[in-house]
Amino acid sequence: MTAGHDDPLIEAIADDALLLRIGERIDPATNARVHALCGRIRARRPAWLLDLVPAYASVGVFFDPAQIGMEAVTAWLRAQLAASSSAAPAATSAPRTVEIPVVYGGEAGPDLDSAAAELGITAQELVQRHAAGEYVVAMIGFAPGFPYLLGLDPALALPRLATPRTSVPAGSVGIGGAQTGLYPRESPGGWRLLGRTPLALFDPAREPPALLAPGDRVRFLAVDAAP
Repeated sequence: MTAGHDDPLIEAIADDALLLRIGERIDPATNARVHALCGRIRARRPAWLLDLVPAYASVGVFFDPAQIGMEAVTAWLRAQLAASSSAAPAATSAPRTVEIPVVYGGEAGPDLDSAAAELGITAQELVQRHAAGEYVVAMIGFAPGFPYLLGLDPALALPRLATPRTSVPAGSVGIGGAQTGLYPRESPGGWRLLGRTPLALFDPAREPPALLAPGDRVRFLAVDAAP
């Protein structure tokens, strides 16, 4: 596809996969367009479609080459892109909202006090402003079930730790740059940890395994202790 400044690109990344580049920036409008396009493709899910992988500004499309050729898939995707661009927002289904209880501070959020001090606000204000946000799961990445959330108050953006932790407990809620996210499992990490949720964000025995999916809305609820 010939591309202008904001025109999507479609490019092959494997014999059975294409990448649709919707934009070059991390912003809510571009990400909303990604999820609208994915919703349209899923609603029409052709038999040859194996998987869709949305990201901040792109979509990975995996297909069965035994059923269809790459040129035909590309033409079909171009038609969906064109239709998605002209469709009214109301044509997409309502997003799901998931409430996440969070114990802020203390052992659950070892960086809360220092993060608040760096921002020039109190720890209580940081909790209130972080929990007041309405977030969108822009994409899942880094680890199975790890949600990258858009919607953080820009004034709460913080750089990552100069020295990442070798082990971050599962359920930890953190800020990394202009984003907030949750660690689904114990892993290394350099985000500022504000709190922790008792919810299991990823369980391979559950269907679906991940608690959150791209396009979901997330609200944090400050709680005194794990319910």
